[in-house]
Amino acid sequence: MEKTNQNYCVILAGGKGRRLWPCSRENRPKQFIDFFGVGRTQLQTTFDRFSKVIPLENIFICTCREYLSMVKEQLPDFPERNILVEPVNRNTAPSVAWANMRIKRTNPDANIIITPSDQLVMDEASFMHSVETGLSYVAEHDVLLAMGVKPTRPEPGYGYIQLGDLSCKPDVFKVKSFTEKPERAFAKMFMESGEFYWNTGIFMVNSRKLTQSFESIFPSVLRNLKFEKPTYSYDEELEYVAQNYPRYPNLSIDYAILEHSEDIYVMKCDFGWADLGTWHAVYECMSKVEGDNVVVDSEVVLEDARNNVIKLPKGRLAVINGLDGYIVAEEDNVLLICKKGDSSALVRKYVSEVQIKYGDEFV
Repeated sequence: MEKTNQNYCVILAGGKGRRLWPCSRENRPKQFIDFFGVGRTQLQTTFDRFSKVIPLENIFICTCREYLSMVKEQLPDFPERNILVEPVNRNTAPSVAWANMRIKRTNPDANIIITPSDQLVMDEASFMHSVETGLSYVAEHDVLLAMGVKPTRPEPGYGYIQLGDLSCKPDVFKVKSFTEKPERAFAKMFMESGEFYWNTGIFMVNSRKLTQSFESIFPSVLRNLKFEKPTYSYDEELEYVAQNYPRYPNLSIDYAILEHSEDIYVMKCDFGWADLGTWHAVYECMSKVEGDNVVVDSEVVLEDARNNVIKLPKGRLAVINGLDGYIVAEEDNVLLICKKGDSSALVRKYVSEVQIKYGDEFV
């Protein structure tokens, strides 16, 4: 795939990552961690992936004020003007709306791929082929195109997209429905039906369609600067955003756009994918050692231990005997040992309880 000035990328890097606690912490969430010990953090890996096919000046990173220094530290050559720092913490929809406003000012015919910063992609070549195909499709069609991956297990921690009618292009389907984080029984039904694909959270759209979608959802909030003022400076844009951004509701891009817009399509993809948002997902996507244990860049001695996921800091050693189906995760001043199962809700609960009882230093 050749780099073209028509294509843009928006990387979302403002999340707190609480479901992967205690390794993902408030002061250094998962996107800023070299979780697998490969020498690059999740943010760096995501940037590396897209910088091969998108011009540097066409890549934008959305984050919050607390994480600006980490973005700059981990991507020191990245243009600071392309880091969009929320003046107040909101969800992903407002930050994408701002990024689109910036992109549309530069190129009204832009094609945009929007991606989380913590995705695991196992087949880079297949992924790039899907990106190229998808960007070409949205360049010609005013639709929002999600990237869907065939489920390999009934994962309750992921979102699911139900395929509708086939479009004019092979492997691109009209979306029939979205289901976010279903119970395991429903996830099993979805997987067995063959009609549902995992929602990767990565989607593509041209700037015209994205603007139209935002204006239908945020009519009293979204007022592009170009309509109020034909020419404006970078500083004036920041001032405008500082004044207007707090008026945006706290909505995710998936909920605001994908689930409430017309012309939503999904492309079948097969590039080996995992969302590194939960311990259960980490366990499922990684290769297993003896006893079906997953050991993430850690030193352990295992005996009569099965189906566990273990993540320890460097310099720590764990001896584990008789444990079956647990998360064992340590970081800084917290050690977590809990049943793996569908751990997402449990970990969130523990984070809230710990924060209330012991304070912010433990979250």
